[in-house]
Amino acid sequence: MKYEKAENILPQSIIEIIQKYTDGGYIYIPRKDSNKKSWGENTETKKYLKTRDEEIFNKYLLGVPVKTLSNQYFLTESSIRRIIRKQKSD
Repeated sequence: MKYEKAENILPQSIIEIIQKYTDGGYIYIPRKDSNKKSWGENTETKKYLKTRDEEIFNKYLLGVPVKTLSNQYFLTESSIRRIIRKQKSD
């Protein structure tokens, strides 16, 4: 999300109406429902986490202890267990 100057995109009459509610403040205007993107859609984060979680699960199946995985991936033991449970159910 980037900031745009209201003067560059809105008519003066609309700016004046908005100023009645917030004068000089920041407001967030959400996307229309039809334009919303799912989390991670613009980045490779979703793909990275899926690969990481599969890797964690495979190491667990090979006998790597949860504590070791926790240290290797800088995650809490409960996060590792959650990932393992999710991978088992998928």
